[in-house]
Amino acid sequence: MTASLSRPLTASSAAPLRGTCRVPGDKSISHRALILGALATGRTRVTNLLESADVLNTAKAVTALGAPARKSGDVWEILGRGVGGLSQPSEPLDFGNSGTGARLMMGVIAGHPITVRLVGDASLSRRPMGRVLRPLQQMGLQVLENKDTLPLTIRGTSDLVPIEYELPVPSAQVKSAILLAGLAARGETTVIEKEPTRDHTERMLRYFGAEIRSVAENGRTRITVKGHAELEGRDVVVPGDPSSAAFITAAALIVPGSEVTIEGVLVNPTRTGFYLTLQEMGADVEFLNTREEGGEPVADIRVRTSSLTGVRVPAERAPSMIDEYPILAVVAAFARGRTEMLGLAELKVKESDRLAATAAGLTANGVNAIAEGDTLIIEGTGAVPRGGGTVATHLDHRIAMAFLTMGLASKEPVTVDDASMIATSFPEFRELMEGLGARFA
Repeated sequence: MTASLSRPLTASSAAPLRGTCRVPGDKSISHRALILGALATGRTRVTNLLESADVLNTAKAVTALGAPARKSGDVWEILGRGVGGLSQPSEPLDFGNSGTGARLMMGVIAGHPITVRLVGDASLSRRPMGRVLRPLQQMGLQVLENKDTLPLTIRGTSDLVPIEYELPVPSAQVKSAILLAGLAARGETTVIEKEPTRDHTERMLRYFGAEIRSVAENGRTRITVKGHAELEGRDVVVPGDPSSAAFITAAALIVPGSEVTIEGVLVNPTRTGFYLTLQEMGADVEFLNTREEGGEPVADIRVRTSSLTGVRVPAERAPSMIDEYPILAVVAAFARGRTEMLGLAELKVKESDRLAATAAGLTANGVNAIAEGDTLIIEGTGAVPRGGGTVATHLDHRIAMAFLTMGLASKEPVTVDDASMIATSFPEFRELMEGLGARFA
């Protein structure tokens, strides 16, 4: 995206936020529903699919590979081709800004005798792909260029070798890519986790009929999938995205007099670190009407404005809230006392260097914030931050939404240099927030 196309946006202090709302479908589950629908036989119907740029690029990718994904009324339908049944695309697959889409599809392509070129936008083309490619190459994937960033051309095979692979760092994307490749391999493929990561792939594989088991032993988890799998098309209801709900939750906490309920949000334990941390800070955040939908736990989240205290967020919690650190940092700016967030190395290789971008955005708005190594330290005074700054988003949707949320409660308005990329994950952000009482201009 060029500077000439950028769209600055300013958030100003809001009256109390009130009401009930629903956030768009979870992005992680939306990607996986399209991909597993393509690898299943028969028709998969998906309700509440997140229609963001990232997910729509995955829909285009599976369609280009011979498994048409189309919307019919309010439901997306995918005509699956079975494991190993996808075909050679006629053009490169463009994943835009989506690291999830690109990395998971590498695992899918690995199990097909096709040659595919993967491309993305400027941000995605800077993100490392080596940690996904290395285990897939052990299984038989060929990488036709001597580099680990997009654009890349890869060649799969119908004769994948199963592997046992211990993740060097926690990554649900690497785990998922290997398991998806393992569906097409002979024998059993195992991924070993030293720290738990999002388990949506395992849950959905099981839901679609794959033989998969997870065994905890000696502080590690072994996840094993049986190859030459036969998946069957299913109906999938995508729950609300907790990462999107995080911005509304934060806004309700810091805008005085607010009370908001967010209905039907995914509360999978591998995704709720943000909400646990808020509760430790003294936030009035409750999970109500907890239930299960499509193999995933779901709840309504009620949030009321709260007085907050700084806390220490341990490194082992990072996988369960990796996307929420920018908005947690904003919340910490309104708390009293020091907040320390540890183990944030992963933030440096997201859509931007989120660690540096978050610290810089806070500093620009009068908050004492320091990024050191993989730690972010915020010194909260208990007073409302000054605001008044312009934040460089670096084409990162979560940086943009985090600092727009800050502007709803800071003394002076906060501006982000570009809000256009918010559409990659939460296209309804502005409309939904304004419906609750937010002010943007």
